[in-house]
Order: sequence, then structure tokens, then C-alpha cells
Amino acid sequence: MKIGIYGQFYHPNAAEYIGQLLEILDQKNIEVHIEEDFLGLIQENKTITKDYPRFKAFEELDNSFELFFCIGGDGTILKSINYIRNLDIPIVGINTGRLGFLATIQKEQIPETIDEILNKNFALSPRSVLSIATNPESEDEIYSNIALNEIAVSRKNTTSMITVETWLDDQFLTSYWADGLIIATPTGSTGYSLSCGGPVIIPDTDSLVITPIAPHNLNARPLVIKDHTVIKLKVSGRENSHLVSMDSRIATLENETEIIIKKAPYTVNFVELQQDSFLNTLRKKLLWGEDKRN
Repeated sequence: MKIGIYGQFYHPNAAEYIGQLLEILDQKNIEVHIEEDFLGLIQENKTITKDYPRFKAFEELDNSFELFFCIGGDGTILKSINYIRNLDIPIVGINTGRLGFLATIQKEQIPETIDEILNKNFALSPRSVLSIATNPESEDEIYSNIALNEIAVSRKNTTSMITVETWLDDQFLTSYWADGLIIATPTGSTGYSLSCGGPVIIPDTDSLVITPIAPHNLNARPLVIKDHTVIKLKVSGRENSHLVSMDSRIATLENETEIIIKKAPYTVNFVELQQDSFLNTLRKKLLWGEDKRN
């Protein structure tokens, strides 16, 4: 079995759990490839004292990998999908951060769950992702990425609102007067969109949600649309530019540039253990239905 491992940061308090994972994989003679920057961080920190000479570094993945472990928080998982793209490699999120809403397992569960994962005793949860293009075309590398949670436009260097003209499949929808606009996937419906009043959407729902950020036109409400809809945006405002974000990545774009957002023609697969489900996660991590009277 060939496994990839990715981490964005190295925190000393996570060293114990990273060491547990590496030791288990080493004992089982798994072929392990660690993202080169993360491997460098592990080697620089002396908290993991054992050397693993068989483990290799990678810059890019290919379809020979059978699993991809992401160690960190939700931000780490969001960045990791641009290594996966259309390779169909299942993602195992190991939460060493705080909430870890997207994670498959918590750090304390590594010893008891790793055999289950290596034996492929799990289900796959396909997640839709978004792609973006601009007209005129931008050379910023952010536009070659995909987004798991959302693509958003927002104001820059001003306290004034922006106007976001919005088209769905070339039909004009409306002009949002707001701090910005979020286009979220079902996965992203529990993130930024939710904090702006958007609905929670089950991951396998074939839909997207358009959520305005602090709209001035008070009748503007989140709108759920089919996920095959082509969304076009054009931003104007007092400043000459605005911000475009794709999950945790951000770039500046000139006003009046046409932004085209589509669902990518593939999904990414999250590992879901048999005892877990999205509904269980809602109850445990978002305290869904929590009531101190019960």
C-alpha cells in the first residue's frame, strides 16, 4: 500500500500523534511519502527522535497512491485537495487542531482506528468542488486551484459596500449591495456561508448556495441552486479592485472583471468510518439540537 501524508504546520503538541501515525505505518511496512515541506518540518523538530529512512518525500501525487492522510485542522484539509484534484485518492483527515469539522478521526483515535482505515473498512463521501475563471484571464495561480468550501468576493481597502452583479446560466439574477458574496458547496455550507445566515446542506446534495455577506438590501436572502449552474459575477465599487478567495487562498482582482464559477467535473472523496456520519458530526461538533434542559 502506498500512502501520502500532508501537513501545513508542525506544532510540538501534535508531535506525539504524528509520531504514533508514522510508527504504525513503519511497523506495517507501508510505503509512505510525506509532502516535502512537511517532512522538512518534522526533521527540523527534534520532538520526533526516531528516523524513518524508508519514508520518502513527494511534490506531487499520482494515481498510484491509495490513501492520503492530512494532519492538522480544517484549513490543512482545504489546502490538501489541490494535491488530489481528479486522482480519486481517498482523504483521511486527522484533527490535531480545534474543531476539525472535516476530519475523519480525532488525534486521540489514531491507535484504535488506523487498522480499520488501512484495511479499507470505511465508506467514501464524495464532495463537489468549485473551479473559477476570469475574463480577461488572470495569471494569478489561485485561479488554477479548486475550492472545497467556497469561492467568495469581498470588499478591499474600504468600509464601503460593493455591488455584485450576478448571472445564473447567463440569466441575470440581481445586483447584491453588500460586503461580499459567497458561493458555497454543500461541504462549505457549514463554514463561512453558515456564519452569514446560509443553510446547512447535506454533502451529497446536488446543489450550491449563494449567500450575501451583510447585504444592505434586506430582502436579499441565501439562494440554493442546482450545482450544474454556471455562475457569473461582476463587482463594482468605490475602490478599483476587490478580493477573491478560494477557501483559504486570496487574491486581488480588478473591478468589472467577469468571474465565472462552475462545479468541477470531478469530486474528491473523504473517508468516513462506519460508526460516523455527517449527521453525527452535526450533533457532536455543531451541537445540533443541543439543549441544556435535556
